[in-house]
Amino acid sequence: MSRNKIESKREREKQTVSLMIRLYCREKHGGKCGLCPECDALQQYAVMRSEKCPFMETKTFCSNCRVHCYKPDMREKIREVMRFSGPRMMFHHPVLAVRHVIESKKEKRRLEREGVEKTR
Repeated sequence: MSRNKIESKREREKQTVSLMIRLYCREKHGGKCGLCPECDALQQYAVMRSEKCPFMETKTFCSNCRVHCYKPDMREKIREVMRFSGPRMMFHHPVLAVRHVIESKKEKRRLEREGVEKTR
């Protein structure tokens, strides 16, 4: 994968996680003008982890990654955000939601093929 594609993927991941955190904060914490301090810290942490990810070329989403680089408390917070925001993304950001579904299906098929190939 070219450097430009990797950086584009990285930026898309950072944008998506930021949108999901913003949606979560607005609905759960009433953050109309911006993020509350807790959600702001989570967003900064998530963006920083994406910027430093050495597996960006091969992974689809952090949940599918073989190395979980989030600290346990931040990992639990981001899971909560994803569980809440994921289903609502179709209404707020439908293009990103559809892209996520497509990429998830591709990743599932790829993992299934690798599983079959590894057992041969």
